[in-house]
Amino acid sequence: MLDTANYTPRLKAAYKDSIRAALKEEFGYKNEMMIPRLDKIVLNIGCGAEAVRDSKKAKSAVADLTAIAGQQAVSTKAKKSIAGFRVREEMPLGAKVTLRGDRMYEFLDRLITIAMPRIRDFRGVSGNSFDGRGNYAMGLKEHIVFPEIDFDKVDENWGMDIVIATTAKTDAEAKSMLKHFNMPFNS
Repeated sequence: MLDTANYTPRLKAAYKDSIRAALKEEFGYKNEMMIPRLDKIVLNIGCGAEAVRDSKKAKSAVADLTAIAGQQAVSTKAKKSIAGFRVREEMPLGAKVTLRGDRMYEFLDRLITIAMPRIRDFRGVSGNSFDGRGNYAMGLKEHIVFPEIDFDKVDENWGMDIVIATTAKTDAEAKSMLKHFNMPFNS
């Protein structure tokens, strides 16, 4: 059995042991607190029209996202009614979850080492998806690349948004940090 009291995620240990020092040397930080770190990872599944036709689809998305994240996901609801789309206010349309701390490092490790290699025709992720403030956003076409999802029990293939928020001031700092975490950039 895993001793959770003394357990540190692999990427968190690598960050503390080698990545911090490499970033400090690369960018010449004078203070330890200037070194960028991961802040949070936000996962989102939007069901869209399927959730309008069948309310069980949003519940299925919440259950799948909970299994992927290892933390309870919350249902996202419509803010306004839109008659043309048959959407009513407060209607569940998807799911989201915010990961911090050890769960964040665990998820990033699983994303990079397990899920991404399982993507068909994978040639790396875009290196241009930074927002100008050191945060990285990416999308997956299928959520079934995660091993927590039982392929036989999936009723719908969901797309998934992943936003990695960092404390980096620039995109170059954030990209360098993610490269040290072995994020497979194609450019």
